[in-house]
Amino acid sequence: MSPVVFAAEPTSHGQVSSDQFKESSRCSTCHGITHSQWGGSMHSNAYIDPFYQKEYQVASEDTNGKTDKYCLRCHTPIGVASGEAPGEELSDVSREGVQCDFCHSVSGNAGIGTSNAPFILSPGEIQRGPLKESESTYHDTKYSILHTKSEFCGMCHYVKNSNGVLVDDTYKVWKNSSYSSEGTQCQDCHMSPGITNFEPNPGRSATGAPKRDHISLHYFAGANAFVTDILDEETHRKRAIERLEKAATMDLKSPVNASKNETVNVEVAITNSGAGHKIPTGVSEIRQMWTQISVTDGNGNRIYHTGLMDKQRNIESGTNIFNMILGNSKGEPTLKFWNAETILSDDRIPPEETVIQKHNFSIPADVEYPITVNAKLQYRSAPQDVIDRLFGRGTHKVPVVTMNEKTSLIRDPNASRGSSVTPGFGVDVLILIFSILVVILYYRNHKKRE
Repeated sequence: MSPVVFAAEPTSHGQVSSDQFKESSRCSTCHGITHSQWGGSMHSNAYIDPFYQKEYQVASEDTNGKTDKYCLRCHTPIGVASGEAPGEELSDVSREGVQCDFCHSVSGNAGIGTSNAPFILSPGEIQRGPLKESESTYHDTKYSILHTKSEFCGMCHYVKNSNGVLVDDTYKVWKNSSYSSEGTQCQDCHMSPGITNFEPNPGRSATGAPKRDHISLHYFAGANAFVTDILDEETHRKRAIERLEKAATMDLKSPVNASKNETVNVEVAITNSGAGHKIPTGVSEIRQMWTQISVTDGNGNRIYHTGLMDKQRNIESGTNIFNMILGNSKGEPTLKFWNAETILSDDRIPPEETVIQKHNFSIPADVEYPITVNAKLQYRSAPQDVIDRLFGRGTHKVPVVTMNEKTSLIRDPNASRGSSVTPGFGVDVLILIFSILVVILYYRNHKKRE
């Protein structure tokens, strides 16, 4: 039997009491650094997240409440396990989302795929975690191998809807990737400074505790620069952006020279080089990752473009968006994952794989050289029109994060053959360099005469 899967039933609705769990403020007394990292994270905001609350309300109305427990089990696990949720009045500890005492009271996993969030809870004085030979004067401690494995995270990052459609395949993709076979766990990237690989974080787990080679970070940074922004969680917003910027690499190929009226071919290669899951991931029918291409001449006139946004922040028609498209009972695309009955397409990029996009355009006869080709890999958590429908137009602007960017120049082949100007330097730059050299020589001669 696997050491991280237990032959037991998950903790069911109302099986424990919220009184058996401590509020996170109690933990902060000794675990101040860890608590400060967790505070403001998407885990700490799992229940009060305003975007989640809006989506939850729509899903509940659409399904006459059938999705309530299904959603709440990951967003307020104590609330569901205690029987407080669904309900109007949740205790303070239940409103804390994925909080300290919940995670460290998890004693088992009933098997990922058997049900959503198949956690087994054993609340009490024992706090379980990844540290061996750990001691505390406040509570008992116990080493848990489950807390070191992706199977801990996979309990909430492997989600099927009521129709059996896998709407969040983060754990499954990792499980089938080289990251898993090589032993890289979710915690190695999401709970260490490495971001795309494990890097140790030396420190102490609590006040007075011995110094260790690694203490897990509790920012749990993902890619959500939207909710962290509207909640004014600046530290976590910056970490989300940093993670997005390190998720993918990009190469841009275009000709060095091209003549007027010539058709030019441009190639953009995008590699998922930094994520052990597909990019984007999560409930990814609303995630949007796309390539924005803009080709302009020397006067700033646009020759070609794709992936630009209009005034309503809609991505222009025809742009290839890397996401998963779900289908409803009629086989029509839907952004309501709770209604999905099938997956119509999945254009996301798997771990360590490369997608190549090809673009072509014709160079106008009246073009002004040089021509600039700019490629950006863009990301946002949700379409702007979805947020406008939920919150009202103009309430929240969904930030667009540039994950990677490349630029190249296309020059006039006739000018480059006949010109003695150094490639890459304009006349103004050469004049400036010449002027600086003249000044330097003047002062050197002046010093010699003195």
